[in-house]
Amino acid sequence: MIAWPIVLEHGDVILRPLKFSDRREWNEVQGRNRAWLKPWQATLPSGQKPSESFMDHLRYQNRQARSGRDFGLAIIHEGKFAGGITLGNVTWGSARNAYIGYWIDSSRAGMGITPTAVAMLSDWAILVGELHRVEISIRPENAASIRVVEKLGFKQEGYRVRFLHIDNDWRDHVVYVITEEQVRQQKLTTQRPLIHSRHVA
Repeated sequence: MIAWPIVLEHGDVILRPLKFSDRREWNEVQGRNRAWLKPWQATLPSGQKPSESFMDHLRYQNRQARSGRDFGLAIIHEGKFAGGITLGNVTWGSARNAYIGYWIDSSRAGMGITPTAVAMLSDWAILVGELHRVEISIRPENAASIRVVEKLGFKQEGYRVRFLHIDNDWRDHVVYVITEEQVRQQKLTTQRPLIHSRHVA
């Protein structure tokens, strides 16, 4: 099972569970980035609008973490709330896999925060959480996210047609994957530069 809660740190980037004290910053960042995030955030096929309430989001994340299947973390950069990242759909048994999803404040895009966060969480999930495989599904139009995963050694595995409902329609996604063998090999050959994270129970 995944140990929870966790705090991961590397340089000026911290990943930790969302807290009630994040409410003001979360609301400000989400509000300011609504148009920036719209092409990439999931919507409901029923047409019903997902709740944008911080408290609903916090309760949902806590409930999912207790279930042992989805673990949402705030991305903190230089002490400020900068985005979110999730290790989701954790599956054990003979699969031992999960996915990672993330978003970043537009004012902090291009600063290396997202690659650091993805590297920390994927390395932790595999090397500490004992998962075997982590995947990230990305819309083919999202060139910035594709650069992130390719930089970190995720390999393109396939194409999922009309995979997720995003921005009010079913959207195709490209699937990128990294496995335990790849992570350990990259650590040994120093091909994975953003792996120096600390786990605090």
